[in-house]
This record gives sequence, structure tokens and C-alpha cells, in this order.
Amino acid sequence: MRRRLAALALGAAALLLAGCSGTPAAGSSNPPGADPSASALEGSIAVYAAASLKQTFTDLAQRFEEAHPGVTVELTFAGSSDLVTQITEGAPADVFASADEKNMTKLTDAGLVAPDAPVDVATNVLEIAVPSGNPGGVRSFADLARPDLKVVVCAPQVPCGSATAAIKRATGVTLTPASEESSVTDVLGKVSSGEADAGLVYVTDVAAAGGAVDGIPFPESSEAVNTYPIAPVSASANPAAAREFVDFVAGPDGRAVLAAAGFGAP
Repeated sequence: MRRRLAALALGAAALLLAGCSGTPAAGSSNPPGADPSASALEGSIAVYAAASLKQTFTDLAQRFEEAHPGVTVELTFAGSSDLVTQITEGAPADVFASADEKNMTKLTDAGLVAPDAPVDVATNVLEIAVPSGNPGGVRSFADLARPDLKVVVCAPQVPCGSATAAIKRATGVTLTPASEESSVTDVLGKVSSGEADAGLVYVTDVAAAGGAVDGIPFPESSEAVNTYPIAPVSASANPAAAREFVDFVAGPDGRAVLAAAGFGAP
């Protein structure tokens, strides 16, 4: 009888020690100290983001998926105004990141994004992009008015085009562009291919292009500073994951990635 009682006592002590230890219970997928909400998120989210965010959001989406293994991030990049049109027409976006506040306001006014949902995460300014070596000899914003140069810009409804228009008004310089593109990446593509002598893009686009183009800063760019907001779309099919992604981009990790790419703080 004593032997049996001793065995029972030892078994109880073992159970007590196991309960006090940090070992997860059987069937638990969370390691010690892990955020339980990470495993709770699952499914996919469609993130519609401005073309100038392509490099940073591709990186951020990968980081988010690593932190939330149950979630897949599907990315769509285009001019902010084109994305607004798509969302307004029913595209199944869960998150929208705009290159300006004006296009985000279109969605809040339409009731497709809650008025208090957008969060400003970055700023950006324009820079002149020229083919490597600057064969056209561009030195200033005023040089873009030269008749011997083939200049490309963004269309007025696109944030980079709106910024271009603001700088033109502030400086009084009249540009006669060879084309107006629907996204900043299209402008960059024509410059990097040598199809254009110069183009107006964001400083972050020049940085991301590496040696494909040269960048020419100009002081008048401060006349048009674009602020980038991000928000979950109200009709999201996965609102918890959408909100988490927005918080991730707006948090320390997201802002560090944006800053490393050359974006300014909001």
C-alpha cells in the first residue's frame, strides 16, 4: 500500500511540474512566447497598391506571410486612380494603399472605406529621371521645357501627374510632354529604355531602378509632397487579416522598410 501511495505521489508531482513548465500542450501550434493571433489569421487578402509601392510592398507582403503562415497576400499594382476605379466597380480588394490622399478620399466619400480607417504611412517627392549618363544634358526642372527633349510625365489624374501639375503651376514652367502615362512605372520604363530623354518620377523610383537611370533632384519638388495613406476596404472578405496588414505596414517594421527605400515620414 505504501508503495502504491508513493507511486501516486510521484505521478502527481510529475503532472504538477509539467503544468508549471513552458512546454506547449499537445496539439498546440504556437511556440512559447508566440503571438496567438498570428496562427488565428488565415485565408488570403488582395492588396491594391500604388505602382510606386511595388518594391516595398512586395517585401512587406513576404514578411507578413512569414509572420502569419496561414495568410496569402495577393498584390495588384497600378496608378492609384486606376485602382480606385477598379475598386469602385467591384474589384475584390481587401486593402488599398494610395500614392496620395485625394484618391483615398474618393473611396471614403463613396462609402467603400471607413472615414477613420486610412493611416498615413509615408511621403514622397518627384525627381527627374534620365537615361544613364544623362545624354540630354538635363540639369533643372526648367530644362524639361526645351523643345529638343522628349519628356514623359504621368497623366493628371495619377498622383505623380497631379504633383507634376502643382510644380508647373508653382514655377510657371510650361511642359509639352511626348506622352502622359497611367502610372509612374510606365514613365520610368520609357526613360530607362531610352525612349524618352527625361521623365518625372518619384525619388524612390530612381533609387529602385539602380543604374538603369540617373536621378536629378530639383528644389521645386518641395512644392508637391505626396502623402501615402493605407486602409482596409470596408467590404473586405477577410477583415481581420486586412486590418492586421494595415497595422503591420503602419508599424515599426513597415515604416523601416519604407524609409530604407527612400520614402519620407508622414
